[in-house]
Order: sequence, then C-alpha cells, then structure tokens
Amino acid sequence: MLNPSAGPADHHRRVEALVRRWLEERQSLIVLMMGLGEHAQAHADPVPLFERVQAFCEVLMDYVSAGYFEVYDELLAEGEAHGRKVLAEGQALLQRLQPTLDAIIRFNDLHEDPDDGDVLAGLPHELSRLGMVLEERFQIEDRMIALLHAPASAVSA
Repeated sequence: MLNPSAGPADHHRRVEALVRRWLEERQSLIVLMMGLGEHAQAHADPVPLFERVQAFCEVLMDYVSAGYFEVYDELLAEGEAHGRKVLAEGQALLQRLQPTLDAIIRFNDLHEDPDDGDVLAGLPHELSRLGMVLEERFQIEDRMIALLHAPASAVSA
C-alpha cells in the first residue's frame, strides 16, 4: 500500500501514477497477445512459438498479480474516502473479476509449459477465448478505476 500518512491529494497522485503504469502494462499485454495470435496462425516453427507463449504467460500473470497485489488495494483505499456505497460497489466489482481470474489461470496452466504440439495447435482458439475473458476483465477494471479513483468531489456530485 502506498504511504497511508500522505494527504488525500498526494495519495491520489501516487495512485494515478501506479494506475498509469499498470495500464501501460495492459497495453503491452494486448500487443503481445496480438503478435502471438498472428505468429500462431502463421503456423510458424513451434520452438519459437513455445518461447513466445511462455513469455506471454509471464507478462499475463505479472499484469494480473499487479492488479491484486498493488492496484486494487490502492483503489479500494481511495474508495473509502468516497463512502460505504462506493466502496461496496468497488468490492462487488472486484468479486466479478474472479471468473476471469479462473480462466486466466487455466490458460496459463495449459500454456506456460506445454508438453506436446497438440496444445500449441489449439493456441489460436485458446487465444480467442482468452481475448474475450480479458475484454470483460478490462471493462470491470476500468469501471473500478472510474469509480474508486475519481476525486471525491466527482463521486459525490
């Protein structure tokens, strides 16, 4: 958690920087995923594809972990300043992320260390499914940011 003794404006600026970095990581994740999908559909050499899948899984898990272990806590801390109703809505949004987390972990478990070519053969389909899961997740995260990271005057207005 960021410095809790900092004033609300200072805390808001720090969370803003944290969220901005995290959203940049999200953009990198999307770019990697798109490139991986193109590489997989080109029926490229399985060894470099396997390495690209592993690298993608690492970035994916880093992004998700940063959300849970850094960003969401800070957003919820900001939400406390907006009152119980806003905080409760933020916590409800956080709960809605669970099914997407399950799907992401399933993808990671399947692809971080595939032991046969059949797993890589199904990669385009799995990436498509993961893309839909991530789209849902990003929408929920964006709603959390808009709700919890808004200045207190914007929420009460």
